[in-house]
Amino acid sequence: MWTHSAWPTHRAPARDRLRAYGGSLNAVEGNTSFYATPSIPTVQTWADQVPPDFRFVMKLPKTVTHEHRLAPTGDADLRTFLDAMEPLGERAHMLWVQLPAKFGPGGVDALARFLRRLPTGHRYCAEVRHPAFFTDPRAERDLERALETVGAEWATFDTTVLFENPPASEAEREGQAKKPRAPRRTRALTGHPVVRYIGRDDPARTAEGWEPWADQAAVWLREGRSPTVFIHTPDNDRAMELARKFHSDVRTRVPGTSPLPDPVSGDPLTLF
Repeated sequence: MWTHSAWPTHRAPARDRLRAYGGSLNAVEGNTSFYATPSIPTVQTWADQVPPDFRFVMKLPKTVTHEHRLAPTGDADLRTFLDAMEPLGERAHMLWVQLPAKFGPGGVDALARFLRRLPTGHRYCAEVRHPAFFTDPRAERDLERALETVGAEWATFDTTVLFENPPASEAEREGQAKKPRAPRRTRALTGHPVVRYIGRDDPARTAEGWEPWADQAAVWLREGRSPTVFIHTPDNDRAMELARKFHSDVRTRVPGTSPLPDPVSGDPLTLF
């Protein structure tokens, strides 16, 4: 979530790595909750390490989304997850419903019913990977309607740069084998768009490839929206510094954008 063996945060004691991460960036993807819901005391330690405006985008457990497939039979696991997130308060910026790759247009009604069962005290986003949602206008409209009815966002997962050329590293080869081919979708449904962009292991190509997202983030900011953009590479070795570079690129377009915190310890984060 907030550490990687190549990142400066990894040099901090394990109990302080989130604090170190929050000293450089202001949002994190909560992937570990997909595999196991953390305890309430653990989540409280997360909240204690970051400022009130820090953003957690936490993934719902796979037992809810993949095993019970959004059915009420998974509601006990859902309730446990929601209870565990309570210590985050407003730091729980978005709760993230990542749907299986096989979840297609036929499942939209089930998703709509699931979203209507969720408590209204949180924001939600859904990530779909089935190609029909990107190629069939009717499927796209049906999904948008289901999300907009409850004020949920369509989380964009953009792998266009990852797949633009044959892999140049083992990490890129693995990424192309495991990740879906997902297009650059820029339509926001709410005031809080979420983007997950995956580039290449070459930092310069990753930065070049995100230019459309820097432009789009600037548009959203001028519209009064508050986007959250996550920057990945196949190996993620330099993802922290790339994220800071992306934020800097957006600030050149919208100078009034709040700066990221300045790292207070460790080596400086530089790219080129």
